Amino acid sequence: MKRLEPKTDKVTRRAFIGGTLLAGASLLLNLDALARDADANHSAFANGTLVKVVPFIGEVQIPPGKLFESGLDGRLYADLSKLQPNKLIVPADEFYVRTACSDLIDFSKPWQIKVASLDAAPHMIPLETIEKLSRDMGVHLMECSGNERAGQFGLMSACQWSGVPLLAFLHHIRMVPHKGQRICVSGFDKYAKPSGVPGLRSSIPGASWIFTAEELKSTDAFLATQMNGNPLPHDHGFPVRLVVPGWYGCTCIKWVDEITFVPDDARATSQMQEFAGRTHQDGIPELARDFKAPSIDQAAMPIRVEQWSVAGKIKYNVVGIMWGGQKLTRDLQIRFLPDEKYYPVENYDQTTNSTWTLWYYEWSPEVTGDYRVQLRIADANIRTKRLDKGYYDRAVRIAEV
Repeated sequence: MKRLEPKTDKVTRRAFIGGTLLAGASLLLNLDALARDADANHSAFANGTLVKVVPFIGEVQIPPGKLFESGLDGRLYADLSKLQPNKLIVPADEFYVRTACSDLIDFSKPWQIKVASLDAAPHMIPLETIEKLSRDMGVHLMECSGNERAGQFGLMSACQWSGVPLLAFLHHIRMVPHKGQRICVSGFDKYAKPSGVPGLRSSIPGASWIFTAEELKSTDAFLATQMNGNPLPHDHGFPVRLVVPGWYGCTCIKWVDEITFVPDDARATSQMQEFAGRTHQDGIPELARDFKAPSIDQAAMPIRVEQWSVAGKIKYNVVGIMWGGQKLTRDLQIRFLPDEKYYPVENYDQTTNSTWTLWYYEWSPEVTGDYRVQLRIADANIRTKRLDKGYYDRAVRIAEV
């Protein structure tokens, strides 16, 4: 069989901080727990024995669940390979981090949010006002627009959030934008040292995003105060952050300290410009109104490939996730070689687009070698830009059949 070269990206090709190229070591997972998962969700493996989890190849292995570096360069990659039906909520201390908390934030002072309109004196709103309005906002997935193979796609997590819808908060304090005005949400984003770690894209300080009232309403955007029933950790925006369900994490401003009404022709913020390319904009628009909604397209990828022994034969259980988009679908398909046809993935039950859905596929490769797991959604009415480009393709080396 011809060996396939797994797709890599520029960051993967470079030496990543403390990273090594993952080539053949077995993943350190709880095999008993994974076996119970397969028993419950795939009858083909009910009487089999889980032998091992086959690692993906051509990816940099960064220790997941551990924060490294600080400030603008702070990163923590979630371990998606551990997801199971009863473990779809990521603990706050394992939830991905794209930027760590600044040492310059003074948490000894009472937190206030400045709310400013174009024609009145600004209001200083104490944190207690938001906390009193907070309620359960449900489970929502968040993905960094820079999520990539270099971190085994670990810049993505889901948890239970509590907070208050942003528009409801503005109505409560009687600060509502006039027709034609936009809403700029900003957060503390100053650091003692600039970004600059080899292997990471340099980040620009200054976190803010401009929305229309309709965008905030349609996404149910909210000011979050808790994750999984506890106050936000510092690295996740304590004491309050914005969450925009269905949009990339770059819009989910952390350490929110200012909300400003701006005119319709307001210029795009530095954060909007920095992330324009990663949110599928047409170039780098100068005005905020020319930005398209940075929504997460429906996507899917494998998170682990399990090798099983079933009645003396080797079989593989491909476990993956599907997320994003605005529409439920039964049209997920999979293939393992670029020139073969796609096959339907039937073993999954998608009930929401707010978080991820686990899917399972029984696979019996005929020969050993390297395979590339590719997925698609066979519904032309569902936008899948990254999936169509092979962005979430992952490669695996099969040594036994």
